[in-house]
Amino acid sequence: MIHELPSDFRWGVATSAYQIEGAVAEDGRTPSIWDTFCRVPGAIDNGDTGDVACDHYHRMPEDVALIKTLGVDTYRFSVAWPRVQPTGSGPANERGLAFYDRLVDELLGAGIDPWLTLYHWDLPQELEDAGGWPNRDTAYRFADYAELVYARLGDRVEHWTTLNEAWCSAWLGYVKGVHAPGRRDFADGVRAVHHLLLGHGLAAGRLRAAAASAGRTVDLAITHILGNSIPASDDPVDVEAARRGDALSFRMYMDPVFKGAYPEDLVADLAAIGVEIPVQDGDLAAIAEPLDTIGVNYYRSEKTTGYAEDGSTAEADGRPVTRTIDFGDRPRTHIDWEVMPDDFADLLARVGRDYPGYPIVITENGAAYDDSPDADGFVEDADRTAYLEAHLGAVVEARRRGADVRGYFAWSLMDNFEWAYGYDKRFGIVRVDYATQLRTPKRSALWLRDVIARVRRGDGQE
Repeated sequence: MIHELPSDFRWGVATSAYQIEGAVAEDGRTPSIWDTFCRVPGAIDNGDTGDVACDHYHRMPEDVALIKTLGVDTYRFSVAWPRVQPTGSGPANERGLAFYDRLVDELLGAGIDPWLTLYHWDLPQELEDAGGWPNRDTAYRFADYAELVYARLGDRVEHWTTLNEAWCSAWLGYVKGVHAPGRRDFADGVRAVHHLLLGHGLAAGRLRAAAASAGRTVDLAITHILGNSIPASDDPVDVEAARRGDALSFRMYMDPVFKGAYPEDLVADLAAIGVEIPVQDGDLAAIAEPLDTIGVNYYRSEKTTGYAEDGSTAEADGRPVTRTIDFGDRPRTHIDWEVMPDDFADLLARVGRDYPGYPIVITENGAAYDDSPDADGFVEDADRTAYLEAHLGAVVEARRRGADVRGYFAWSLMDNFEWAYGYDKRFGIVRVDYATQLRTPKRSALWLRDVIARVRRGDGQE
């Protein structure tokens, strides 16, 4: 099935700065919200931090050489805002920018296309102290930061993603409090969503203008983590809960960017509980700045019910219950996420149908499994290999159904700091021995390398 992908299909691996770089206090970098959150007792499994992570900051050339052996044509990485602009405002830190300058040159020298993400959750702590993403000013600071990075790297980097997974930044960071900065306020979370999207639009507009003035080509994208909200039953209470969940976790992020407006049902849902999206004149036009690509991160969808465990349909604060429950019949990853490649195909087909005219690139897809290396450090990760195969099959199915999917990036290049899970959960197709920093490609990496080669040859073999 995978052999049906075209020979020019884009293949990549992905990482993010805080998860792999380490060197958190070197060359002028200042704390991000994740450096601070990692110091909160109980916030991170095992008390882990990103202080060293995979030491990529010092091992970058060998990591690029490793990427080259995998046969991919693209590497998606993120820039650490507090490394480039330590206070979140003002001039660039040249020592921080110099690292990404070297990374881009190393990638291009290896024949690998850099795919740059400007924000993967590492907000400078000074901006959080000033209010964070619920504060409108942060959107403007982000646009300024984007310009600084483009001024240094725009002559060599064509592919630019503004935000990675605004849902995680807003919902997990400001509503649930399980990600940095660890706040728990629903209204703040809604404000954070709007200002993240506003920052995206302002940055995209400035990048487009900078590219045009320099006579350059730029490919602009935003990456959203997407999943369907599937009713637990045909009970109207569950169907309505799934609609609410879809509005709050899917359409709230996609519609303003690609349709220029927040969903009407979402606005009504929020108004019913006294919450307003802080839209000002011109915001929606800015958010809908034309893009070139939709980045989709996919791990799972959710089964949604409108009933609490005690059978009630309202939360203590009066909000209607929108609760996710297990499907119950799916295999699970080590992170306890259900494996749903069939839904992946449905989701991609939906994106292609509901937001037509945009090429889609899978900017993240992968799975954590409890890897056990042999005596030589090699991991025979059959579960992860099967996961990748099934989800690539879903990409083929989605293309058959009309979705214009043009690329697939495996998450992740290597085992790394997995946010609140610390180092216990391993997503990498390359194993990292954290004691020695030795990198060893797993079976899944070798399988993916061979698949890429076969698809490029167009020989039709599986």
